[in-house]
Amino acid sequence: MTFSISRRLLGGLLFASALTACNSDSDSSSGANSSPVRTEPFSIGLLPDTQGGSDAQGQAHVAMYPMREVLKHQSAKGVDLVIAVGDLTDKGSTVEWDEWTSVAEDFRDGGIEFLPVMGNHEMNYAYTTEWIANMRNYIPEDAVHMPGYEWVNYYVVRSNVLIIGLAYYNLPLAIDWIKDVVAENADVEHIVVASHDGLIGAKYGQTREQIVEGTKGDDWVYGVQKDIREFFAEHDVIYVQGHEHQYQRSLISATTMQTTFPASSTPSGGNYQMGVYTQIMAGNASYKGYEFRYGERELVQAIVSQKNATYSESKGSDHFDVNSSILRFDGDRVDYQSYYAEHQARSNDSSQDFDAQWVLMDQFSRAKNRCETVVYPNSIPDGTRSVLVFQTEYITDTCLADDGSSARLVGGDNDTFNRTDTRTRDMEYVPGFSRAESLMDLTRLAYQWLYQYHESWTPNLNNRYRAVPDEAENVLLIPETTIDLKEHVTLSWQGKTADTLTDRLLISGMQNQTGVYQGAYGGERDIAADTGLPLSQPDGTAKAPAVLPGSATQSWDISTAKADPYAVAFTVNESVPFASSILAQKTAQGWQAIATPECVVESAWQEGFIGAMPNRAAACESQPLLGYDANARQWWAVLGADTEIAVIRR
Repeated sequence: MTFSISRRLLGGLLFASALTACNSDSDSSSGANSSPVRTEPFSIGLLPDTQGGSDAQGQAHVAMYPMREVLKHQSAKGVDLVIAVGDLTDKGSTVEWDEWTSVAEDFRDGGIEFLPVMGNHEMNYAYTTEWIANMRNYIPEDAVHMPGYEWVNYYVVRSNVLIIGLAYYNLPLAIDWIKDVVAENADVEHIVVASHDGLIGAKYGQTREQIVEGTKGDDWVYGVQKDIREFFAEHDVIYVQGHEHQYQRSLISATTMQTTFPASSTPSGGNYQMGVYTQIMAGNASYKGYEFRYGERELVQAIVSQKNATYSESKGSDHFDVNSSILRFDGDRVDYQSYYAEHQARSNDSSQDFDAQWVLMDQFSRAKNRCETVVYPNSIPDGTRSVLVFQTEYITDTCLADDGSSARLVGGDNDTFNRTDTRTRDMEYVPGFSRAESLMDLTRLAYQWLYQYHESWTPNLNNRYRAVPDEAENVLLIPETTIDLKEHVTLSWQGKTADTLTDRLLISGMQNQTGVYQGAYGGERDIAADTGLPLSQPDGTAKAPAVLPGSATQSWDISTAKADPYAVAFTVNESVPFASSILAQKTAQGWQAIATPECVVESAWQEGFIGAMPNRAAACESQPLLGYDANARQWWAVLGADTEIAVIRR
């Protein structure tokens, strides 16, 4: 598609975890367009970019082998609907559409619904007519289309989930329509917005492309970017995208990350959430991979998971990744799991076929009634730890349950964290054409929209010189650096069941990082032995090798990962008798006491208990530390994994 046409378009499960999903009694409305309200869980699979490049004759293809493996995996997990997040094809040819549909139709005929969104490769090559001709059999019949953008932007409601699909670059153009759609479906509990790209990227991102390096007077992103962040944060949107050919999950702030405070509760208003929304880059299902460029846009972004593979052996990666991610909704709860598999396929030749060996690499579980915080790694220099939100301990304020219970995290340190490198890139401007009139103006825009300007009271944890004017070359450098990932820790409440005496508490975000260190191109590094890139600390030094605890596996596989020890305090109301109750965890076998009654320590919680356990009988040493403070009517425990806890009968 020509540039003019593109601009005219723009203007015109088996979740194998102790965090087992539960049934919900909450009502939900599905809007006028949707299928009947369902009370059973509903799950969404994410299908990343599937373009496969061109063969020796110049014919473009779809990456059929990775695509099939993703859909096989998601079908086996019981996915109801698959979002194809754009760039289904490379050049929109008839051959490619035939390849894509030949893979998808088997799964569609098997009962999986598809929701495809248009990527830049469809917009550039396929034209609207070809997109409609090939995708109208996959876009749901009951979809409600955005006026003037039919078959390009549309939404459906399934169960209690509002799912909005947007074409490449259409998010800023569609925000007013999105607001209307959300208002019309106000009773729906979850909102998923899917597009090919987003505001904040790893390689791309509309903020960099259209604001910082944007055209003078071209304000179609500039004028609404902050409004989008605020609206998505207010409505707890889960935003999913492709385009980047790498996996990333991050939080995007409505304001800035250093003014986004931990969320807890107030006596009059109850629990409240952080001013952030979740952004998921779905990863890769193609025959190409990208390195990590430009890095964390830490002014408004906190990365909690990052993985890429470029199949560039000279730069450290001897494979591509293929990614499969699943969102599972049940009442007001969402459980998310993301998997990867390595492969070396580069074409659809029969010799390149492979069976994906899936590895769980990221997950979270949370509900609407929650409190949350960002926990930073302990690599932060001591002098910055008291600044603003740079919390490295597992300590939260009180989070309130509907039944009068309450909980909070009361101890532990984030000693186990992942690390990633980025490469050096530059940004440019053209006086009179670009928004930036000078190199200093370009620098200002970078710090105004993307990167944290380093001062002692607002330190940049990734590099004190995050954006550097290169006057000799008249470009703005974004130097390579080393980034330590953050943890998004949530405490969520669910109602009591017949097996519990109290409401149930979900604790999530504690065990997603294991001490993995990855280079910018996906090569393995050793966080315990390798020094980070120069200037990667805010004091101007390089990040030192990390001293990991013995529990750190340094593996991408988090299915058996152990969290750093942390303590939780669980306070019950007066109707729950201590003598006949005990704090328990939900396991695959059901509810089990965290420790046996004779091993319960009758004492108030003390911070030193994590490093030095109180005296217990020899038979108790193999059990987790569990205590009870009678004066506060409070159970407390030291745990080492994401979990679901409640008080049960002994």
